[in-house]
Amino acid sequence: MATVSERQITRGVDGHILSHTGVWSPDSRWIVYDTRPDHEGARFEGQTIEMVDTVSGEVKGLYRSRNGAGCGVVTFHPREWKVAFILGPEHPDPDWQYCAWHRQGVVVEVQKPGVALNLDARDLVAPFTPGALRGGSHVHVWDGEGDWVSFTYEDHVLAQRDSAAEDINQRNVGVSVPGLAVRVGHSHPRNHDGTYFSVLATRTVAEPRPGTDDIQRACEEGWVGTNGYVRASGARQRHSLAFQGEVLSAEGRAVPEVFIVDLPEVVTNAAAGPLCGTATRAPFPPAGAVQRRVTFTSERRFPGIQGVRHWLRSSPDGSQIAFLMKDDAGVAQLFTVSPNGGSPSQVTSNPWPIASAFTWSPSGLEIAHVMDNSVCLTRVGSGRTRRLTARVPDDRAPLPLACVFSPDGRKIAFLRRVLFAGQVANQVFVLTAPP
Repeated sequence: MATVSERQITRGVDGHILSHTGVWSPDSRWIVYDTRPDHEGARFEGQTIEMVDTVSGEVKGLYRSRNGAGCGVVTFHPREWKVAFILGPEHPDPDWQYCAWHRQGVVVEVQKPGVALNLDARDLVAPFTPGALRGGSHVHVWDGEGDWVSFTYEDHVLAQRDSAAEDINQRNVGVSVPGLAVRVGHSHPRNHDGTYFSVLATRTVAEPRPGTDDIQRACEEGWVGTNGYVRASGARQRHSLAFQGEVLSAEGRAVPEVFIVDLPEVVTNAAAGPLCGTATRAPFPPAGAVQRRVTFTSERRFPGIQGVRHWLRSSPDGSQIAFLMKDDAGVAQLFTVSPNGGSPSQVTSNPWPIASAFTWSPSGLEIAHVMDNSVCLTRVGSGRTRRLTARVPDDRAPLPLACVFSPDGRKIAFLRRVLFAGQVANQVFVLTAPP
């Protein structure tokens, strides 16, 4: 099968890690990345956020961490020249080192490199502040309009409790909303103000009931549609997140399923409990947030979302949510499901598993992903998969971390390991998407 040409964009022995989405600048010319040193990006030791011009190869530094902090997992705003990323703790000490509940989101404008504004506020001392978090946020992604930001979250307050609490620290999904800056008291040295108002969107339970829709983990979320989706009633739901929610089957086995949380336009009103939580309760979602299960796969031979780590991705029009699930032969294939529910549709039926996080084309017709050591393109309507790059040995295969369409739909960014000056390092590659 014919392949398309690819170009190596970065050089050098430093690491290059792409996020799973949002790596392209609004004009589809620059790619933003972090410099975590290991191939998988598991060691949060990157010191810089950079972007590279895919035409000239010019590299611009956007941020360099200070005082022992690491930085990484960076995404571009869809319309403006600014990026969001994780910043680890400065001046880490034995009581406060980098972990899931000791990190924060920050925003840097391209024209103001080195100047990081706190995305989310943090308040670790009761009475807690509505709009502030009590732990760490991760993977910050703007919605299609560039207004709200989604993130995953873990809670420091609950993680520190020695005795059983009503809630325990569990992975959840939240949103940050602009225009509502949050100021907190500074009775704790790790408290800080934020420029966005942040709330949790999902609700987990410490002891989920087997065979129910209770979840013990919410993660790997994605915005539904560039402007939401159309409900079965015909009304448009503007802000909604699809995420992986881990339920227990009737036999007590953990099964990740597709969930949706529809969000209200105003997130500052409390409902079942305080937005900021209590000493024994996690923060509660705002009034009007509706969490519901979309897939029910416990009876399948291979139940639940499976395959390589990936984030749920919605078609631009919001009508389909793509995810990975194994077919009856045990091969991870692409599936889609409507945010309104119904039976999932199997898209691919290939002999090889989908091997990376993936993205939709802006047209909504195709999905870019890695398979069988190649970058591939699958036509969603037909399920036909085209190989875009030649198959190579495992040590040179495209990495599973990212396969990201540019906003104009003409290019795809991905990573390979390349030998340079006697060292192997991740490098950014780009190919032109075929018509």
